[in-house]
Amino acid sequence: QSYCHRLQHDMYFLTSTSRLNEQVVDKIVLQLNRVYPQILNNEEAEKFRNPKASLHTRLSDLLKHLQKKGERHCQEFYRALQINAEQLFNDLPSRKILKIPDPTEIDTDKEQYMLNDRGPVFFLACFSMAAGLALFWYCCNSETQVIGRARRILGFSPIIIGRHVRNICMLYLEDMSRN
Repeated sequence: QSYCHRLQHDMYFLTSTSRLNEQVVDKIVLQLNRVYPQILNNEEAEKFRNPKASLHTRLSDLLKHLQKKGERHCQEFYRALQINAEQLFNDLPSRKILKIPDPTEIDTDKEQYMLNDRGPVFFLACFSMAAGLALFWYCCNSETQVIGRARRILGFSPIIIGRHVRNICMLYLEDMSRN
């Protein structure tokens, strides 16, 4: 599709109520006036920025004027719209037609839902089970010296475990090492 046809297709969407506010239209007109090559001359820019005329009228006149001027002018309008109102630019009907879904592309929204459908409790249960199995395997291995390593870890953990709890754990480890 040419930019002129796209602009004609998007005209109703752009001129409908509260799609574009006055500030955004002024920014677009100023950008079209200052871009190289100049799309709108100074007189045209003043005409489309005239606060005495309604926003709907000014915007409609601007779009018709750009369509009469040609393809390059319409393309620059779309560029200005993308810079100044990106969300609106992405919601244009002509953009939705251009976005043909690729069957090989992964739908990220669906994939995100599929990964997160179990919730945090499921994650904590799986993590706890993995940590428990790792601890069980580590403790049951006869080659490792669990008590010496645990004592070393508990000895350096006054910040993590309270002093009273640490003392109880140390006494328990000493009793186990005597037996």
